[in-house]
Amino acid sequence: MSLIERFLRYVKIDTTADPESNQVPSSPSQLVFAKELANELKAMGLQAVEVSQYGYVTATLPANTDEPRPTIGFIAHMDTSPDMSGKDVNPQIIRQYNGGDILLDPVAGVVLSPTEFPELLLYQGQDLICTDGKTLLGADDKAGLAEIVTAMEYLMAHPEIKHGPIRIGFTPDEEIGQGPDHFDVAAFGADWAYTIDGGEIGELEYENFNAAGAKVIVKGRNVHPGYAKHKMLNAIRIANQFASMLPRYDTPEHTEAYEGFYHLTSFHGDVEQAVMSYIIRDHDRDRFERRKKELEHLTRKLNNEFGPNTVTLELKDQYYNMREKIEPDNMHVIVLALKAMEAAGVKPKVRPIRGGTDGSRLSFMGLPCPNIFAGGHNFHGRFEFVPIPSMEKATQVIVKIAELASPVVKPD
Repeated sequence: MSLIERFLRYVKIDTTADPESNQVPSSPSQLVFAKELANELKAMGLQAVEVSQYGYVTATLPANTDEPRPTIGFIAHMDTSPDMSGKDVNPQIIRQYNGGDILLDPVAGVVLSPTEFPELLLYQGQDLICTDGKTLLGADDKAGLAEIVTAMEYLMAHPEIKHGPIRIGFTPDEEIGQGPDHFDVAAFGADWAYTIDGGEIGELEYENFNAAGAKVIVKGRNVHPGYAKHKMLNAIRIANQFASMLPRYDTPEHTEAYEGFYHLTSFHGDVEQAVMSYIIRDHDRDRFERRKKELEHLTRKLNNEFGPNTVTLELKDQYYNMREKIEPDNMHVIVLALKAMEAAGVKPKVRPIRGGTDGSRLSFMGLPCPNIFAGGHNFHGRFEFVPIPSMEKATQVIVKIAELASPVVKPD
């Protein structure tokens, strides 16, 4: 099966993660997909193929050389974002993109335009896979899945390419921050790994946000508005006051590169109670800690103004910057990826992730795990697309990593 045939088959399987679920995986379809992937890997001839009770797929491509080599892992996630429907995905291929507007949905008038998405112009003359304007595409991260499986298939068909043991791992629920929750690093048994979960061609990322989630709960007191003076506490107004006290421009729409932010993701309530959900992000650990302290400070300040326990803050760390685990002792992992990209004719683009991957938590769990491009753009929405040559290059990079990994770069 070709890379593109495999990808098109994967994206048509609905594996949307469910943030409201208490099950693992969060949606039953992910477990169904996991079993399908396992059957495919077994049919290819991979060994030690397993599906855990939580839907994690692992498999091994054994070494084909007696030379001692490190065990390398390649990881991708099976779920798609709940931000937009992943059901009934109907991908379309735009042949030799001409640089103009792409009409995704003629009925609804949904257009993918370089005016709004100038990165399209980087891919003139290439074949692109787009949505039909009604769903997301699912290249995040089914492009990564297809690239890893296709690379393993290629290595098995070309035994002249010598490599050490290779472990692959497919995780559920990455999109809701739970991908590594039940990942058994010791059983996986890799010296290091790569998530194939990045964006445009050439991306190599070993820095990501430090991340926390916050819930701000405001308790109000409802009184007839005609007789409310010095009695009513309007939870909506107090919550709005909390939000307005945060730095105005420390938000996603005003930041880039290494700049952190507070992001208000939901706000609902009435006079009696209002609830706000935030995510807090910063690459620098000290600034990250100061951002959390600022939320605690505002909570105390409003409680001093409106009364004890008017505002309650629930704050929870989610993941940390993997740079802390990569840079001191594991830069050989990055050097190998850079060499593999260059050997595959890909210009590396080393940049920080304005987000997180499974690899960020896995690095803190003892598995150094930077992130490599899968090729897609505009994830999580109807304007998502992936250039076919980028997917092909990602597959080649995986093969080159396997080929170039040697005892020279294995940790002492």
